[in-house]
Amino acid sequence: MLTKKEQRIRRSRQTRARIAVQRVARLSVFRSNLHIYANVISDDGTRVLASASTAEKEVREQLAGNGGNVAAAALIGKRIAEKAKAAGVEKVAFDRAGFAYHGRIKALAEAAREAGLQF
Repeated sequence: MLTKKEQRIRRSRQTRARIAVQRVARLSVFRSNLHIYANVISDDGTRVLASASTAEKEVREQLAGNGGNVAAAALIGKRIAEKAKAAGVEKVAFDRAGFAYHGRIKALAEAAREAGLQF
């Protein structure tokens, strides 16, 4: 019997294998109870081109509260899109790392799309 974490990691492996074939940068998202993290990883998977998280000092000052909510996720989505564009990345594949597409993950994805990132 797999644990909840092992099930999520198994789902994420399937997604990453599919994204690797596409040869496009990926927007990888991880959420913990307190924070949410987003990284834009190069198409060959060797470099992080842009990153944003609620653990960053300036983001924590803006939030002045919990980083584990939908509002914080939306802010990170907007920031990661801006940083990715600055790094010259327009199109990405969305890697939700086995997490369900709803709540904070969905808020981050929609905010990144609104800020001009295509996936």
